[in-house]
Amino acid sequence: MIPEVEWWDVLVRLVVAAGLTGAIGLERELRERAAGLRTHMLVGIGAALFTIVSAYGWSDFSFSARSGVVFDPTRIAAQVVTGIGFLGAGAIIRQGLTVRGLTTAASLWVVAAIGMAAGAGYYSAALIATGIVLVGLGPFRWLEGGATLGRLRRAGRQLEIDLTREHSISEALGLIDDRRVRVSRVQFEDERDRRRLVVELDVPLGAAEERLVEDLAGLEGVLAVRWTE
Repeated sequence: MIPEVEWWDVLVRLVVAAGLTGAIGLERELRERAAGLRTHMLVGIGAALFTIVSAYGWSDFSFSARSGVVFDPTRIAAQVVTGIGFLGAGAIIRQGLTVRGLTTAASLWVVAAIGMAAGAGYYSAALIATGIVLVGLGPFRWLEGGATLGRLRRAGRQLEIDLTREHSISEALGLIDDRRVRVSRVQFEDERDRRRLVVELDVPLGAAEERLVEDLAGLEGVLAVRWTE
């Protein structure tokens, strides 16, 4: 037997989904991200409605194991997890060696989960998740840019790479890109007897920066690699 839900209960679930996911979207809106208040709210409401329809929208149909037609209240809602990935991909932007929008894409993914929880009537989980996400996007952001993590990376350090004029800089840039370090600026100079590539980046202290220098020095055509402040 398929459970039924009253119209006012549907209204409450959709309003809760809109309010909680809208709070996360407002934070993204204030930071002028690609997906803001309306986008997050629409994702949350849509996920909640899919969940409601998946669980309660089939009361006019007959389901029984004997007839071979089995009711699965999670089948439609489960597709939200897959479908939201396409929307999240639209928020990710690649600019040179850096990638932006990953946090916004992740927030779209999590508001879909919050909307599903609200649509299922699991209000406590939706509320707790919203609080954790807002803390992660707010105070944790300050921690990330503060002194605590600042000691674990060297911001604004420049890596100078000298190459022969016959070799392209693409291989060196590709190796840096593969390390997924944060690149702030790239400068390229063509001198009389060599090429000089200057990359300003953040890299963790210790063995990581040593391995980066060693791997760059091992590339064909690289004459010298050095860190400068």
